[in-house]
Amino acid sequence: MFVLSILLLIAAVVLFFVGRSQDAGGWKIGAALSAVAAVLAGIFACVHVVRAYEVGVPVTFGKIGKPLNSGIQFKSPFTDVTSFSTRPVDLNFYGKDVVEVRSSQGGVLYAEFTIKWSVVPAKAVELYRLAGSEEAVEERLVVPDSREIIRNVFAKHTSEEGYASAREQIGSEVAALVKERLAPRGIDITIVNLRNVKPSDKLQEQIDKKIQQEQDTERAVEAARTAKAEAERKRIEAEGIARANEILAKSLSDKVLYNQCLEAYKEAAKYNAVYAVPCGTDANGTPVIVDSTKK
Repeated sequence: MFVLSILLLIAAVVLFFVGRSQDAGGWKIGAALSAVAAVLAGIFACVHVVRAYEVGVPVTFGKIGKPLNSGIQFKSPFTDVTSFSTRPVDLNFYGKDVVEVRSSQGGVLYAEFTIKWSVVPAKAVELYRLAGSEEAVEERLVVPDSREIIRNVFAKHTSEEGYASAREQIGSEVAALVKERLAPRGIDITIVNLRNVKPSDKLQEQIDKKIQQEQDTERAVEAARTAKAEAERKRIEAEGIARANEILAKSLSDKVLYNQCLEAYKEAAKYNAVYAVPCGTDANGTPVIVDSTKK
């Protein structure tokens, strides 16, 4: 714009002298219009509008000035302004950008993260020195630093912790370290979300084998426990039968047996004649017939 202002001013001067030499009013009017346009172009060259939610970094002949806040800002026509958005930006690590990590055991995992970051307006100058542009901030600072921290954190945990038991802890560790690393550079990390962790195909195969082995072990332990319980039950049952037989043997005598034998014959004789050897050792074993039909 400043160059255009100079060109218009030169044109105005040329038109003025041409019109003066030829005493023509049209040339003089053209000179006046060119002069007005040159002044307006010069004014616009000295004005820069910083849009809402942006911060500008002025650079004049290689010298970096103070950050420019949102609104109309006056500057030297030789000053270039680089703008940085202060709105939060979502950085997604998934799909083709998923982070490949290794656990402390060497297992390969794929971690999906979403990191929300924004530029701190007061530190826009530091970011300009480090990156040079808004796009370069993400490419040179946020992405490589975040990936490095994610890999380092997962490397301190086992595979099982990485994809299952310690996911929440890992997410918190990554968030704290990313904030700590990028805050001094003028990058504010507002959210670090661990979305998902997937084991590689080889690691998944190892996990499945381990689960199968654990299940087989549990079944073997349960079978051994059941067999032991059954053996204990049979032992107790056998001890109970032996104890009962012992008690019964002590309580039975010849008279008791003789009486029970007679009762059995009497009960049987109610229906049919009974041919039997008399009970007891004192009956000399003489057979008798018991007929209930005869008194």
